[in-house]
Amino acid sequence: MLSRPKLLAIASSVMALALAVTACAGPAPAPAPAPAPARPQSLTVYSGRSESLVKPIIDQFARTSGIEVKVRYGGTAEMAATILEEGRNSPADLFYAQDPGGIGAVAHLLAPLPDSLTAPVEPRFRAADGKWVGISGRARVIAYNINRLKESDLPDDISGLTDPKWKGRIGWAPTNASFQVMVTAMRKLWGGERTRQWLAGMKANDAKVYANNTAQVNAAGAGEIDVALPNHYYLYSIMQGGKGESFPVRNYHPRAGGPGALIMVSGAGVLETSKNKEAAQKFIEFLLSPVAQQYFAGQTFEYPVIEGVKTHQLLTPLAEIKAPQISMEDLVDLKGTLNLLRETGIVP
Repeated sequence: MLSRPKLLAIASSVMALALAVTACAGPAPAPAPAPAPARPQSLTVYSGRSESLVKPIIDQFARTSGIEVKVRYGGTAEMAATILEEGRNSPADLFYAQDPGGIGAVAHLLAPLPDSLTAPVEPRFRAADGKWVGISGRARVIAYNINRLKESDLPDDISGLTDPKWKGRIGWAPTNASFQVMVTAMRKLWGGERTRQWLAGMKANDAKVYANNTAQVNAAGAGEIDVALPNHYYLYSIMQGGKGESFPVRNYHPRAGGPGALIMVSGAGVLETSKNKEAAQKFIEFLLSPVAQQYFAGQTFEYPVIEGVKTHQLLTPLAEIKAPQISMEDLVDLKGTLNLLRETGIVP
């Protein structure tokens, strides 16, 4: 057994060695800082669709995704012009347009979307280059007063509305974006000269000008005019707004097809300059989900663009509409249409 003096000597040596090792090792490293909390995703949307139509579904996306969504609302043409003016400095991450003409005007500023995002949508309802995708469909119609006309009284296609018998009986909204898309389709299907003649014929028939589609459909219901030229869903919005099925207007999809039976889409695309592309693509993915597509079908009376979603019972099935075969890219030349409308004195 070691004596007490020897044990104390050994302990002193061990302590000295430990102090030496500590001195050589330097000061103990500071604890690593806690990782910074992840920054919440955000998204800035320029919407050419009205707040009353799309705010509920945008709010639902924000709630379910946790992504903060800032929306700037305005007319589609106004929003497109703003994006063009802002160029690469635009704060917008995503453009949600009412029609192909508006989104086509800024297509060169959009980033291609993943094929997995666009594939569920019919090719006729999306851009061939993948820059934007259709979100919901709308049909051009002749809305007519059922107390004054039967469907059989209506022309086979809208070219027949230039017949002098319709003088003073027609309403339209030439400044409306969807009307201008229809005229763009006319130029593609009929050619510029025939379209010019149709516009001149409508003007000669004293077509009454209304500020928007709701106003012209209400005018048809009040008997101010016999027929109007809106998108299909305005009638159903008016009915749902309190006038019900007693409202004396119904939609007619021209039996011979043509531009008056055009099916067009609202569309969305992601800005190439967006710093939030992932969030923007998530938003489009949500708009194309069965939940959102059912919202458009049930609440805004639009046509879904994916399979497996029921349309509203009031709507004529897409398969029964003799829509012209025309690509969405053929509907983007808004500038040429506006020039023609100004040349013919239809818009200032």
